[in-house]
Amino acid sequence: MAELTPLETTSASSGNQPQMGGGFPVIGYWAEKTLDLKGGLLWKTLLHKSACLSCAWGTGGQKGGFQNEDEENLQRCAKSVEAIASELMEPIPNHFFERYPILELQKLSSLEADRLGRLSFPVIKRANSDRYERITWTEVYEIVTKAFQKSPECLASYSSGRSSNEAAYLLQLLMRSLGSNNLADCSDLCHAPSTVGLKQMFGSGTSMVSLADLKQSDCIVMIGSNTPANHPRLMNELIKLRDRGGKVIIINPLIEVGLVKFASPAYPIKSFLKGSDISSHYIQPISGSDTAVFLGIQKALIENNLVNYDFLKQYTEDWEAVIEQVRSLDWLEILNTCGVSREEIEIAAKMIGTSQRVIFAWAMGITQHSNAVDNVFSIANTALLTGNAGKEGAGTMPIRGHSNVQGFGSMGVTIILKEEIMQALEKLLQRPLSRVQGYDTRALIEASDRHQIDTLLCLGGNIYAANPDSTQSKRALGNIETVIYISTKPNLGHFHGLAKENTLILPVFTRFENPHKTTTESGNNFVRLNDEGTSHLSQREGTELISEVEFLTELADRLHGDDVVNWRSLQDTKYIRQLIAKTIPSYEKIGEIDHSNQEFTIANRIFHTPKFPTTSGKAHMFVTPLPKLDLPTLSSFDIPEHTKAIVLVLGTGRSYSQHNTVVYKDGDYYRGMPHRNCILMNRTDGDRAGFREHQTVTVKGNAGKMEEVEIIYGQIREGSALMFYPEVNAIFSAPIDERCGTPAFKRVPVAVYSADSAPI
Repeated sequence: MAELTPLETTSASSGNQPQMGGGFPVIGYWAEKTLDLKGGLLWKTLLHKSACLSCAWGTGGQKGGFQNEDEENLQRCAKSVEAIASELMEPIPNHFFERYPILELQKLSSLEADRLGRLSFPVIKRANSDRYERITWTEVYEIVTKAFQKSPECLASYSSGRSSNEAAYLLQLLMRSLGSNNLADCSDLCHAPSTVGLKQMFGSGTSMVSLADLKQSDCIVMIGSNTPANHPRLMNELIKLRDRGGKVIIINPLIEVGLVKFASPAYPIKSFLKGSDISSHYIQPISGSDTAVFLGIQKALIENNLVNYDFLKQYTEDWEAVIEQVRSLDWLEILNTCGVSREEIEIAAKMIGTSQRVIFAWAMGITQHSNAVDNVFSIANTALLTGNAGKEGAGTMPIRGHSNVQGFGSMGVTIILKEEIMQALEKLLQRPLSRVQGYDTRALIEASDRHQIDTLLCLGGNIYAANPDSTQSKRALGNIETVIYISTKPNLGHFHGLAKENTLILPVFTRFENPHKTTTESGNNFVRLNDEGTSHLSQREGTELISEVEFLTELADRLHGDDVVNWRSLQDTKYIRQLIAKTIPSYEKIGEIDHSNQEFTIANRIFHTPKFPTTSGKAHMFVTPLPKLDLPTLSSFDIPEHTKAIVLVLGTGRSYSQHNTVVYKDGDYYRGMPHRNCILMNRTDGDRAGFREHQTVTVKGNAGKMEEVEIIYGQIREGSALMFYPEVNAIFSAPIDERCGTPAFKRVPVAVYSADSAPI
């Protein structure tokens, strides 16, 4: 492994973009990874009974390996291989941190940081040092214990969905036992609008459909999701739906090639060679106008007598106000807002209204807007207007991007905790708990920027890179006295998100290496049991890996000692599962899983009858206003009007070979983007501004700029553009939806101008 050397990039351009998603590049990647020297270890891990490390569609099932919860075979994808292969890297050399100061490490890209290898021993960067140094676990616990002996309001945690339910439960139990509700989570930056919106409407904030429901649907509406890249196994369900005569409606400002046609290796004869048609109807709205699109669909449903009024009267509340608002809207106002023709909207409405079982699915193209909760309301309203909620094969389905991010919310890692869970925790801990509002992720950064946080524990994730305005994130984290990162590999946050006094990086086992059983929760509410495992690093000299459960229980015991909870006993995870069963509603079966070995679907979340866990038992509908989508002028960016420049709406996105902030490959083959410093834009916008493809430009946001950015032309909506997250986060500070705290990553106004006409 070459250390700190630039990585080669693969060539790609708009001229050689593929004609379909999936296909031979997927098979080629599988062959490359499974046939090399580590191929045997990779196959052993693929066959191990544990949930996928990648998206929330990961494998599970009683037999594990390649089977899903319905015991279907061949349920692994290239993203799963990517994630596993990354964790099977060699350890970082013992001398590494001695050789490289922080200033050198800060020059690394996300990909280069990940390629350094596995963390296998704890390190610390002290205030007076320019580099990390190795530290003993004895000193780790001394420093961390002292750091948590602070005022509760100054303690905080941040987490990602890569850990287990057991680790998540311990984290929130520890924080609340210390009097803090500052449980920020990566979901605050992505699907919080789904949780908030769906909970208000249906009494449950997760998907109301199961994998089995997808097999019964005859229409799926996919909004703001690049499913071929981020949830490839879901593509098989779309292929099967089209094969049985169903319809797939795509709503996305960017035409993703895999959503038009996809070649699935799971079907080598009927799909892989020629590809399978995916979209029946593709709509490209103005970015941020999704509520307007669905108001238009609702208006077309009303005008074409496709509304199920009997369903509304019997099973919903406030439907009259929704109908009245839609009827009062002028078609021209709707169409001008979303930039979509009335004909396109009416085609979608007819497909939805004449289908028997419709599933509405969405990802962060819906949730990362300043009106994100309204987006969710408008989608769910459409489902209810057509009676597509509370029956088999129909309903709402947010697509979670991380394998156990939903499980973290279920375990109580949230600042909006159900009162029944709070009361159950008080009974367990035998004392009242704080009701002070905690900090979500954005609020945590703001509080840190105000010097109000002393200690931050990060259970996975990359809080520095995941947030908008990297300058603020770096400054805010630098105000915290002690930051503890619990990780398997290095990331940019370890080198830029440095604490004022002590920054610790603590190495842990990954999911398939844990010495104890754990559980995870899929995006469709299925609880998976992960077998014990071993690490390929365990026999290496100098390796000092521990599990997250071991660290959290040891810390809790040092802080609480002889408490009502025997913290040390919880190092046996079966006892954690017993506590979960007693305190987390609808998770009772987890208390029996060690004896029954039976994985399960969580009760009261999949709705096959229109009876919802709300106060009235009915779904609550909400009026959704048309969004205001004004854009700033060039002068707002201090750019003269005569400059060769254009203002665009930028959406941040992941590349094909990327998982959250972790980058596995530099470019994006399917979008024709050869490296990460590209901007994908519409050729018409480029011509209007006087640009040419492949020239370099400067992209300026409200918090900074990126230079030498290569223009790539693609099938993206006029006025819109795409750049890669997390790099582009550095240039903007996004507004948030105050109802959920999620930033508007998908609608960022930027000025794009060429170097030869740069403002003075």
